[in-house]
This record gives sequence, structure tokens and C-alpha cells, in this order.
Amino acid sequence: MARQASRYVCQECGAVFPKWSGRCDACGAWNAIVEEEARPAAPRGLGAGRGKTIELVSLAGSDSDPPRLACGIAEFDRVTGGGMVDGSALLIGGDPGIGKSTMLLQVAGALAATAPVVYISGEEATDQIRLRARRLGLGEAPVGLAAATSVRDIVATLESGEPPRAVVVDSIQTMYVDTLESAPGTVGQVRASAQELIQLAKRRGFCLLLVGHVTKDGSIAGPRVLEHMVDGVFYFEGKSGHEFRLLRGLKNRFGPTDEIGVFEMTGRGLIEVSNPSALFLAERQDDVPGAAVFAGMEGTRPVLVEIQALVSPSPLATPRRAVVGWDSARLAMVLAVLETRCGIGLAGRDVYLNVAGGMRIAEPAADLAVAGAVLSAVSDRPAPADAVMFGEIGLGGEVRGVGRPALRLREAAKLGFSRAVAPTRSGGEQAPNAEIEVTAIDHLNDLVAMFGPPRPARDAGWPRRQEA
Repeated sequence: MARQASRYVCQECGAVFPKWSGRCDACGAWNAIVEEEARPAAPRGLGAGRGKTIELVSLAGSDSDPPRLACGIAEFDRVTGGGMVDGSALLIGGDPGIGKSTMLLQVAGALAATAPVVYISGEEATDQIRLRARRLGLGEAPVGLAAATSVRDIVATLESGEPPRAVVVDSIQTMYVDTLESAPGTVGQVRASAQELIQLAKRRGFCLLLVGHVTKDGSIAGPRVLEHMVDGVFYFEGKSGHEFRLLRGLKNRFGPTDEIGVFEMTGRGLIEVSNPSALFLAERQDDVPGAAVFAGMEGTRPVLVEIQALVSPSPLATPRRAVVGWDSARLAMVLAVLETRCGIGLAGRDVYLNVAGGMRIAEPAADLAVAGAVLSAVSDRPAPADAVMFGEIGLGGEVRGVGRPALRLREAAKLGFSRAVAPTRSGGEQAPNAEIEVTAIDHLNDLVAMFGPPRPARDAGWPRRQEA
């Protein structure tokens, strides 16, 4: 009997190889290549058969916007674009223990008050889920519960009777299709299981919520095509030492991307935070050098966070640059502009940067606030306690405009700030000067002049060498 053909597939990126090797040439992952059974290839060409004609419709159409299924948790509904659309498939990823199952169980319990919901777990027994539900105060919620991993059994169950409005599958890496001999969690199984469940959701018209594991680099495990198959991709983020959790949208076919939902982890589950800016600034100290408040945007929501910097003389030949919550390459660029264009000596000093509260910032509008925090630390002078900063810094030292300055300033004024340092040009939008006093700057030297000359490096508390 001829041996069945096999192939070798990387479990990190999905690349296929004719033989096994210890390192994937596509993504560089070690020990990620696993042997899988090769599926029979499809026949080449269409042959002599004749396909049926496809009906073409008008782009305008007459259908109204699809109805939304809102769960009532405002932060979750905000990220999904106002609620889930019937027949859509959403993928939620996050680190182990971050609270994905807790959040989706709360979503299922909230939805069950108005619509039938099914929760299928491939990782926990039903008794474990009941214990969590009682802790969350959802012990009496009418949620259909099951512990299963066979996609064939799940499809047969969901096709019988009236379809539910929403189905939660926790997690897609534990599901398997019995027509494949590979183990659950492999690239072939994840792709086939997701395809069967997504097709069923489109056919029956229910919302499908898939939980996805993440790899060590933070991306969702399995083939990259999994993120292309679903309608929305969301990451549940947070630090183990912080009680804050962020649900961030990266892809959404039915709503805006880059939206965030803010939650607080408590003993009774996740509590939504309607005003995250006040929460991030709750423990801010006004008279400490090296801190600046950044007025940022996360999707359509303005968020104020504190950026902290510490500058100290370095005993090392190469000074240390440590960053938490921001791009390290962006910090290196801002420091180079400060040193080259503004004459701020940072070559022999360590620089530590931190975004307080466990928040991670990606937009370049934080450049000016980072520069303000560094200048405050270098000069040993606190930044104005009633001022916020935002603006992008160019390599020539110019301060470039950013989008939506009015929303940033309105949020700052609502939290009690009376001044702002911002670019002169900010996307062509006029700032509400009546609510907050804006100091417009064109070059980084204007910000340097606000803090004055830097302190000498010797005054940083290091012991001086005794004279003989």
C-alpha cells in the first residue's frame, strides 16, 4: 500500500515545506514545523462543464443598513461599531488569563436577556463555566451551555431547531474536523474548523464569536488567513500588574477600526469604564519633574494619559533607552532631534519612558508630549499641571499638525485643564479657544524655551570624585 502523502506546515505563519526543518524560513520561528496530511489537490482547469450565470445587482441597492445586535455593555458595543451584525464572525484574541472568557461570558449573559445565546467551550467543563457564571452574577442567565470540540457535532446541534442569535466558541484552537488526521490547533485544523463555523453562521444568520490564542509575539496563533476569513479582529490587552483591560479593534467590516473599549477587572468580573481619561490620571502628581499629559485619540474617542520620563547620567559606554507603552524607535528619533536641532545633550544619559496606567500609544501625535516629559526631566522643572500637549515632530525639529484637535482640547477642558501646547496647524480644524488657552508652536525650540536650560549632569545625585 502506497504511503499517504504528507507535507510540513509552520504552525506560526502557515508556510508549507516539502521536508521538516528546525527553523521556518518564512517567519524565523524555531520548532514550529509539524507534519500534516496533504489534502488531495483540486483538478486543474474547469474542463468541459458549463457554469451557471451569476445574477448581477446594482451597487446602490434598496436594502437598509443591517440591524445590530447590541449586548448592552457600552464599551463592547462601541468597539464593534454599535453592535454585532447578524451573520458576522468576530475573532477575539489576547494573552492567557487576560479575561477573554470572562468578557465573552458576560457578553453572552447580557445578550441572553433578549435573544437566545449558545456558549460552547473546548477548554473547560460545564461545571467550571457555571462556577464562573455564579461569581459574575450570571448564574440564572438563560445561556445554552456545552463543552465540545468536534465541529461536526457543533454544526449538527446548531442546524437543528431555531438558530440562536449569537454563538460563542472558546476557543477555535481546540476545535477539530474529523476529516483531517492532524491534531487540533494545527494550521489545517484551525483553518478548516473556522471555515465550517463561519459558513454555518452566514447560512443560519447568527453572530459568531471566536476566541483565539496568541503566540509569544502577541499575534493570533494559527494561519494568517484566519484573520482574513472573519469580519472583525479584536485584541484584549492588559498588564498583569494593572486592573485595566483594553479591547482594541484592528479590523471591522461593519464599523470603525482602532476603537478601544476600557474595562476594569474586579472580583466580580469586568466593569466598563465610561471615562478612561479620569481613570488614567487619577494618581497623577502635579509637582514631579519628568511628566507631561498627552491628549490622544483612540479611534473616535479622546483619551488623556500621563507620559513619564526619567533622565539620569549613565555609567555605561552606550546609554540605556527603556520604553514601556510606546515605540522605542520613535523615542530614539525624538531624542536625536532634541540633541541635533535643539542642542540638548543626551549622549551620556540614560532615558526611561513610561506611559502610566498600562496604556499603549501608537499615534505620532504623542511626540510633543514625550519631548515635554524628557525636557522636564532634563531641566528638573515640572511641566505646568494644567497643560496638555500633542503634536508630531519632524526630523527638522518642526512641529506638525495632527487630526481632531478640537476633540482633544474639549476632553482636556472637561477634565479641568486650562492650557494646551499644540501645533499651529492641526488638520485645518479650529480649536475652541474659549474653553482652553492654546499655546501654538511651530518648532521644538519653542518648547525648549518653556523649560529653560538643562541642569548639569553632575547635579543628578552621583558622587563626585574626591580630590587627592
